[in-house]
Amino acid sequence: MSEPSGSASNPKEEKGAPQPATALGASKSTSLPGSSKSVSASATSSPARSQAGKPGAPLDEGNIERLAVRHGLVTQTEVEACKGLRSKNPDKNLLELMVGAGVLTKGQATRLLREMGEAPGKLEIPGYQILERLGKGSMGMVYKARQTSVDRIVAVKVLLDSLSQDREFIDRFQREAKIAAKLQHNNIVNAIDAGSVGKLQFFVMEFVEGKTIKDVIDAGKIFDEREALEIILSIADALKHAHQRGLIHRDIKPENIMLPKDGGAKLADLGLARPTSDEKWASAEAGLAIGTPYYISPEQVRGQVDVDVRADIYCLGGTLYHMVTGRVPYPGTTPNDVMKKHADEKCLLTPPDHLNTRLSSGLGEVVETMMAKNRENRYGSPDDLILDLRCLIAGERPMIAAQKADALSSLSESDDDAEAVEMASSVTEEEKQEMAALVNSKTTIITVLGVLLGVSALTNLLMLLAR
Repeated sequence: MSEPSGSASNPKEEKGAPQPATALGASKSTSLPGSSKSVSASATSSPARSQAGKPGAPLDEGNIERLAVRHGLVTQTEVEACKGLRSKNPDKNLLELMVGAGVLTKGQATRLLREMGEAPGKLEIPGYQILERLGKGSMGMVYKARQTSVDRIVAVKVLLDSLSQDREFIDRFQREAKIAAKLQHNNIVNAIDAGSVGKLQFFVMEFVEGKTIKDVIDAGKIFDEREALEIILSIADALKHAHQRGLIHRDIKPENIMLPKDGGAKLADLGLARPTSDEKWASAEAGLAIGTPYYISPEQVRGQVDVDVRADIYCLGGTLYHMVTGRVPYPGTTPNDVMKKHADEKCLLTPPDHLNTRLSSGLGEVVETMMAKNRENRYGSPDDLILDLRCLIAGERPMIAAQKADALSSLSESDDDAEAVEMASSVTEEEKQEMAALVNSKTTIITVLGVLLGVSALTNLLMLLAR
């Protein structure tokens, strides 16, 4: 299936690590995993059931609490009292507890869920039969549906009701659909249709049955080298296709790479993609850190306007790193802490082959080239990356990464030589004369000592002969 835009990734290998939700601004606060308790909806006849009759996704109880209090449906005291009932009803979520305690009616609970986008109501889109809900993102709800005209299964993303009155969000949603329509590639989740029905905005895309890389990592798997390289090669090819059409994705991460059941890999979620040539768009986002903290490139952290495909290569490198080590490149306790590490030249990346000794040094070179903090030292294009990935898959050393490593080593040596020359040229004439005098005096002392030693040796020889 295709994941909804803006859904949060939550790598489990770092305790207290930040939930790397898509960041629109470096100062955006993001809650830590476990800081807001979520309880799955039960399969009873409650308003929290999903459309398909299965238990719904975990509810955002903090949001439910805020909405209920803000609308005056309950008081904070009533909410706290209902929370106190959880010890006796551990399987019930907050909404069910409030309905059970009589502080909310079922109708009020359903309205709250609908405002959050959790209750589907009756969704009708001409030409499509809605089958079940797949997931929810920050902007939209994604459903599995049947396109009746050709009898095929598709995924339909619908803009949340709470955002459908906001022109900015409508424009962003429609923009994503238009950008997706420009891309038709085997390794990209393809767009099929888009439109509106009344106030409802929808976007139809290819249905992909399978898991995301995030799902696999969260299950505790560390990818072996060859499998990871073949997946990354597929996505690099997708990036090449997007780059040739003047687009950058800006949010490559494990959650946005699908692994279909029939094999291969597909890049999903173009919610943050934009044309590289759109200067007006770039200027409007100047200074904003747009991306996901665990995988974001240094130039995205700084909010540069001239972000290009090398940022996507960096994010893809971070994804590869996570796949083969089970760890994110730069762990941290807050999104800002993580992003600072990406941008800090002094914060060095631990090579992946140091963490997982089964990996080849060539893979380490490729990842370090993909994630070079100075983008001039990264692969200049997806073509260069593809070449090195194919070398590794064939059991050979990477060509481009090896050349860059040698060039950087030579540059370091030449810098040392230049520093020595600079130090020599900075000595004054007076200092040179003092140094020469010191050298001359030392030379004289050495000469005198040499003569004395010679005389002593000759005297000893004469005395031996006299005996």
